[in-house]
Amino acid sequence: MSPRLFSWLLLPCCLDMFRHELPGAQAGLVLSAAKTLVWGPGLEANIVLPARFFYIQAVDSSGKNLTKSPGENTFEVKIVSPVEQFTRIWIQVLDRKDGSFLVRYRMYATYTDLHIHILLKNKHIAKSPFILKGPVYHEGCDCPQPSGSVWEAHMHCPESFPQIDRDLSLFTSVNPDRNAQEIPQRFGQRQSLCHYTIKDDKVYVKTFGEHVGFRIFMDAILLSLIRKVRLPDMEFFVNLGDWPLEKRKPTDKIHPIFSWCGSNNTRDIVMPTYDLTESVLETMGRVSLDMMSVQANSGPPWSEKNATAFWRGRDSRQERLELVKLSRAHPDMIDAAFTNFFFFKHDEGLYGPLVKHVSFFDFFKAKKIALMGQQFARNHLMGDSIFCYYYKLFKEYAKLQVTEPMVRKGMELVEQPTDDLFPCSCQRKRAKDEL
Repeated sequence: MSPRLFSWLLLPCCLDMFRHELPGAQAGLVLSAAKTLVWGPGLEANIVLPARFFYIQAVDSSGKNLTKSPGENTFEVKIVSPVEQFTRIWIQVLDRKDGSFLVRYRMYATYTDLHIHILLKNKHIAKSPFILKGPVYHEGCDCPQPSGSVWEAHMHCPESFPQIDRDLSLFTSVNPDRNAQEIPQRFGQRQSLCHYTIKDDKVYVKTFGEHVGFRIFMDAILLSLIRKVRLPDMEFFVNLGDWPLEKRKPTDKIHPIFSWCGSNNTRDIVMPTYDLTESVLETMGRVSLDMMSVQANSGPPWSEKNATAFWRGRDSRQERLELVKLSRAHPDMIDAAFTNFFFFKHDEGLYGPLVKHVSFFDFFKAKKIALMGQQFARNHLMGDSIFCYYYKLFKEYAKLQVTEPMVRKGMELVEQPTDDLFPCSCQRKRAKDEL
């Protein structure tokens, strides 16, 4: 056998066991392309998210996970469509500084198939290339999965969320007709509310109160969700404020109010916060609110973090005023200041001068951000978890309704955004098509 032929026979084995010397503090360790791990929802065609994502865990030749960064440019990711000359996909590889990487990509068009190449020094790692059999729909595509159970299976949603079970356990039934009359009478004058109806996969809304600008966050998640999966017809009220509303005891006649906040002393039905919701929808857009970017910008090492509690914000609650006063009395323990005054009279003598907004990532200079928080965000606050939570909440709430949800007088249709440049051709059968 010639040396040349022998070398070609060995080539597949050599590629599979490709090794890469690690730079810097981990010099001497050997990174294994074959043993490095890759997983996550961004490797599955049926999981549609504003920004798809997956993880890479660097592993050495002995099979041990790296715990420090091998270098932010260690891995290269390419995403191509075999039937398209160009792909409108933005890719970012974020170094989590712990031996793992978060890869995210945002699609601006829908593709028949996608091939994801993950490379180490131009060599494929793990099971790369990963092939997503299409159609692979982008975020703007209005193409809901008609079967909720199928969508949940594709998304790997948990069977239940304890928070949802606790919140809804207070309601044996929900009467949309009664709520449409009583909730605006009780809260509509003093609070900021939205009355929503989901009917035939369309969103309708009527607002109550003076400050209803935060409605845009609820509109956005509802429109995004019904582009992905068919929701049951339902009718509900959303509290747009920063404080829960339903303070009656469970034994009294309580009203179902959806809120971005809750407490042990109130009965509101809790949803993911509006800013977390926006961070999911705007991933790779508004980076300052991005839960993925946070994982790659955890600030200085723990020993160099500031031990003083840190807070910035607006005057949306009396408790925030008290926090700033406390900071003025104990500046060595708390650094709290207002960036804007809107709801309360600005008394500079009591609350100090307004300060400039700070970068979101400046908060990570404080020690109160811990590794456990980072892990919780990775396991529970990513886009797939947030969409699962909203869907499960709406599905279980809809089951409690005892009268038919209606598009009420004064409601307006919330229109889906349009994309004339890259229209989407939905290949799923709509629910009506299957009848």
